[in-house]
Amino acid sequence: MKSSTWDARIRRANDLTSSYPFATEGLQFYARVATFQKSLFAEIQKALANSPKTSSDRPLRDELDLFLLLPKFPGFLSMIEQIAPVPLANAAAGLAQKGPAGRQHAIEDFWYRDRELDVGADDIEGQSIDRSASTNPDRGLAWIFLQPYAEFLAGHRECVIVDGTPSTCPLCGCKPIVGVLRSEGDGAKKSLICMLCANEWTFRRIYCPACGEEREPQMAYYSAPEIAHVRVDVCETCRTYMKSIDLTKTGLAVAVVDELATIPLDLWAREHGYEKLQINLLGT
Repeated sequence: MKSSTWDARIRRANDLTSSYPFATEGLQFYARVATFQKSLFAEIQKALANSPKTSSDRPLRDELDLFLLLPKFPGFLSMIEQIAPVPLANAAAGLAQKGPAGRQHAIEDFWYRDRELDVGADDIEGQSIDRSASTNPDRGLAWIFLQPYAEFLAGHRECVIVDGTPSTCPLCGCKPIVGVLRSEGDGAKKSLICMLCANEWTFRRIYCPACGEEREPQMAYYSAPEIAHVRVDVCETCRTYMKSIDLTKTGLAVAVVDELATIPLDLWAREHGYEKLQINLLGT
């Protein structure tokens, strides 16, 4: 990944504040977080520039450079304390007060705990799925902080051959945060983007990433004329949803940012009894 990727996210967040005034506060917060993440990514890239590419056989989350990351965590918490909404700001202040051991525990708890499970997932088909980031702010803070590191690791690996269309990230095992639709022939090709390492992988159009439903009548999508390039993909079997960004309608969209901005679609989905497959960093 290059800095231009972060610049595109920041620019899109700033641009969308005029289009979606209802999301201005969240977008401004994200732009400042992404600015910090861009800087952290550059530091990680510089520090690890000469390291060899990691084998595709090694799980991404087997790697965790605490020597590199821990000194940068207090600055991140201080930034969050200054710019975040009150609950998250208070959580950052509380974690900062726990000292080095507490901060290390927060990072390791997120990075290593329940690797096959993601932040904020639902209880699907009787499996006890972890929702602790929505109730444990320390893990949520660690998630945001570790994203640049995970994205560096994802881009610093040998090519990965993916079998089929997995519902979780082939690199780190986390859930997708958003879907993407791109032109292909006479239709559109779908892919998913990981909530942690931003890896993107091809996915089936008619398939639920939560429960594996593939019967077309059980899968549907909804959109609003005012936000036509973003749709809500729902599964009637498990009652989960995820947003997808249609780049065939708006090529300027940046999937992870447009997902954050389109809050009315989340409100609509929840009012109709659907639960989100993966919450975003704004908690929606």
